[in-house]
Amino acid sequence: MSPDSTTPTFEEIDYETLLERVDYDFGFSRRSFVQALGAGILVTIVAPSLHAQERGGGNRRGGGGFRGNQKPVPIDARLHIANGGTITVMTGKVECGQGARAEITQAAAEELGISVDRVQLLMADTDLCPDDGITAGSRTTPGTIPPVRQACAAARAMLVKVVGDTQPLDYSQLAKSGSLKQTPENATLAPPSDWKVLGTPVKRPNRRDVVTGALQYPSDIIRPGMLYGKVLRPIAYGATLEDIDVGPAKAMDGVIVVRDGNFVGIVAPTSYQAKQAIAALEKTAQWHAPPGPSSTTLFAYLRDHAKGGIPKDPFEGTGEKQFKANYNTAYIQHAPLEPRAAVAEWNGEKLTVWHGTQNPFGVKRELAGAFHINNDNVRVIAPDFGGGFGGKHTAECAIEAARLAKSAGKAVSLRWTREEEFTWAYFRPAAAIDIQASLDPTGKIASWHHVNINSGRSSIESPYRIEQSKADYVDSDPPLRHGSYRALAATANSFAREVAMDELAVLAGKDPLEFRLSHLAPEDRLHAALEEATKKFGWKDRIAKKEPNVGVGLAASTDKGSFVAACAEVEIDPAKNTYRVRRVVQAFDAGAITNPENLKSQNQGGIVMALGGALREAMRFDNGEIQNASFWKYAPPRFADLPEIEVHLIDRKDIPSAGAGETPLICTAPAIANAIFNATGKRLREMPLRLSELA
Repeated sequence: MSPDSTTPTFEEIDYETLLERVDYDFGFSRRSFVQALGAGILVTIVAPSLHAQERGGGNRRGGGGFRGNQKPVPIDARLHIANGGTITVMTGKVECGQGARAEITQAAAEELGISVDRVQLLMADTDLCPDDGITAGSRTTPGTIPPVRQACAAARAMLVKVVGDTQPLDYSQLAKSGSLKQTPENATLAPPSDWKVLGTPVKRPNRRDVVTGALQYPSDIIRPGMLYGKVLRPIAYGATLEDIDVGPAKAMDGVIVVRDGNFVGIVAPTSYQAKQAIAALEKTAQWHAPPGPSSTTLFAYLRDHAKGGIPKDPFEGTGEKQFKANYNTAYIQHAPLEPRAAVAEWNGEKLTVWHGTQNPFGVKRELAGAFHINNDNVRVIAPDFGGGFGGKHTAECAIEAARLAKSAGKAVSLRWTREEEFTWAYFRPAAAIDIQASLDPTGKIASWHHVNINSGRSSIESPYRIEQSKADYVDSDPPLRHGSYRALAATANSFAREVAMDELAVLAGKDPLEFRLSHLAPEDRLHAALEEATKKFGWKDRIAKKEPNVGVGLAASTDKGSFVAACAEVEIDPAKNTYRVRRVVQAFDAGAITNPENLKSQNQGGIVMALGGALREAMRFDNGEIQNASFWKYAPPRFADLPEIEVHLIDRKDIPSAGAGETPLICTAPAIANAIFNATGKRLREMPLRLSELA
């Protein structure tokens, strides 16, 4: 963020190149070659491998899969108006619990000048909806809501021209006019001060289906004659299949065994038979598994494998007091309620897949590439599904289901188990972070150098006003497959920075709040968020009131165009060497608020999710084998872990709305870590925060 700006600038992550895909390739027949290319001249260009970029997690602008179609689409690609006046709005975005269905519906209703119950929303069908890009990066609000509003405002303006602005809005009059084929340009949008539908707490339109069980999730999809599939998984990361006897599985009644290169799977009439058949394959499979590192040596491994070495502090020797520390964050899993699931069905050369993915158009491209078929022959439909958190961007489950369906000649349902989800879905990147800083004679920060190894650049730049400040990202060679995660590297970078800010405040002999505010201008949005959170928490009284085994801490950060500050209170149990988070108070600024109840829920959910990484969540592994691939062993937050949570929203109607799906997570862990220091006088610099590691 520019220090003298109240609105941040940030590079958008290209999620297409961030992700490390499985890269299935099921052969290139002469027939598929001709179908994919058609007649003409073939010019082949060999491009350099993007494998290192995919692992890197770096930032690049653009990326078709993230931004989607950058050209404005005609109004009739966004709106369908039936003769009776029913209005259907179409978007390539998905609903995985983040509230997009409600927000897009109310945005359309706002500009159309109608009630939300008159709007139907069609989402994430690649044959029917425009490509709005991947549902990630908190981009639905700033990236998709504006074109939806533009199309609806343009349609309303056309209708007003026909009937005048004093007549009731009857959109059926536009249904047969053909005027909706034009592209909306510079339609006048309702300003936040005039909002009637936006800015109100609109609830999820299909909420009744959710609570009654009528909603069909991807794992609920059933097709005529559908069979069930399973895939043989390696015994460890990097293991190669040396030999297998498929005879016992093949002899089972109704079972089809599919082997295509390193891919081995089965299709069976029932899910139970599929499980039995895959167990038979596991007994005969012979694997070679190379040695690999352990989670106990992970951070040293990342530092040792930093590509190009770790940058030196360019401000070495600056200032009067010096500070240097290392911070670590573990691999963690997304742990969605619904593991990956897909149903694939071939009709000749046409492939349709129902799949729980945040990236339907990206999955469409992956499917076309894996089977070497024309992109137009692939249709991906993403029903509302049970959680993504950045973990459902790649197409492996869809491709596996499609490969099995191709051999079976029937639709095939493939549902990953919880163990598969914990093991073979990609992880949030682990991070090793080095921070070196100094203070001038007045106690202000004279220099700051932040180095993130492996996890990425999100929120790596300090939002504080520092004369000499530099941030570096260094790629590494990680031992596990990693990719997107809610808030991505912003959690790790904010954790390291905000714990370091507390350490510098102690070095300067200043209150943690006053120290931060002294490095922010009063007009900075982070300054306002800090003041709001600490006021609601009662910071001045709580920091002055010393209770045995009780501590308070705070943190502040910015990411994806929104600003957050949090205060936490913890209670230490010295006898058990454990702690309990008693209270979290958070202030959040995402510009003009489009849906206050959903924004509050996003913050509450973000805090709870962040508690997992702060308290316990961490993948344990050795030699490529995951050791805690279950909810019982992995232990995400339980109800007993939940503190009292307060969320206070800052509505900035003068500033464009930003997304809020990710930023609410990033201050929870550092606020807790700083509260533990306040209670014990000792620092924790690694997530999860374990008291057993206190020196």
